[in-house]
Amino acid sequence: MNLPDRIDNPGAEQYSSALRLGECLRETMAQVPDFYFFSPDETTSNKLDAVYESAPRAWTRQVLPWDRYMSSRGRVVEMLSENTLFATLVGHILSGGHGAMTSYEAFFTIISSQLDQYLKFIKQCKEISWRPKYHALNLLSTSCWQRQDHNGYSHQSPALITSLLSKPSNLANCLFPVDDVATVAAWEFATHTKDVVNLITFNKTEEPRWIDINHAHFQLTHGGASVFQFISDDNPDFIIAGIGDIPTKEAIAAIRIVKHELPDLRLRFVGIAALSYGAIGTTENKLKQADFDDYFTPDKPILANFHGYPDTLRAILSRYADNKRLNIHGYEEQGSTTTPLDELTRNSVDRYSLAIDIFRQQKRDDLVQKYQNIIQDNAHYAALTGTDAPR
Repeated sequence: MNLPDRIDNPGAEQYSSALRLGECLRETMAQVPDFYFFSPDETTSNKLDAVYESAPRAWTRQVLPWDRYMSSRGRVVEMLSENTLFATLVGHILSGGHGAMTSYEAFFTIISSQLDQYLKFIKQCKEISWRPKYHALNLLSTSCWQRQDHNGYSHQSPALITSLLSKPSNLANCLFPVDDVATVAAWEFATHTKDVVNLITFNKTEEPRWIDINHAHFQLTHGGASVFQFISDDNPDFIIAGIGDIPTKEAIAAIRIVKHELPDLRLRFVGIAALSYGAIGTTENKLKQADFDDYFTPDKPILANFHGYPDTLRAILSRYADNKRLNIHGYEEQGSTTTPLDELTRNSVDRYSLAIDIFRQQKRDDLVQKYQNIIQDNAHYAALTGTDAPR
């Protein structure tokens, strides 16, 4: 797969992580004969349909002339029952096979109880010497809440992230690739792990490309985080962190707003690509305190923009830093059928809300009021037109 080992102008080009992951699945299925892909009839909707180029849908009835990608030997299993799909995937993995399952983010929680039992099973297997190691159970979470503005509140929930990160067994990796390149790195990581659950969360819309493949691999092998030098100052006064593709895009946009208004304020951006129980990083490669202090400094304020629930991230970051340093934005259960920007603003994960927090810390009430007015104007524009105001 042709991926850049250098990005000359970060953020200038846009790509779909879902389309890129579909290409990864196509290659994996071509190379691994026992790899099965499970999807609740949303493979095309989730832009993962490149997989059909290597393996058709499993179908045991008559194939009619207008049917596409169907075969009795198909390895793409589609059924509108997440519970059945997950159970079948588990059986396949425990038989020595490879596989993955996708779903809309909000509906992955349907399998929460089954997932709990699987994690308990793996935990006990690891305590028995003669048990083999099993290929990782890989979950691909897309159609995420930030872009479910058209489907509304019922389709907006990152709850599975919280569920997995709460398990002290430390058998789950939650991966947040920042762009299409990082999504490839996350998939490569996931397919080489064993005796864990990997949840990869990504949007299917076209989003900015920020980092090269070497940077993406570095994040996953060096504690799950890194400084984005292109948008960072040395000796920062303030640390901004992004966890997830759209949260990162908004955080970087907020930095540019703040630098425009307060050019002397020194800011640093830290991208977080992986979380596991109690830590930044993966189950086997957690970020050490010394590295956290290097990235985040020992004492500067931290503003984090998170894909999931704020308290989920707070429980992790408060192990590294005094809670008084932390200001965490994330999904606050404020949903509606609205515009993309308005959905972000309702949950305070948009660029203007982030910038306002920094302006407040700097006691610049004039700038706070300026950007609160912009938020109000954008909300009014969205209500009148059904679209977002140009940014």
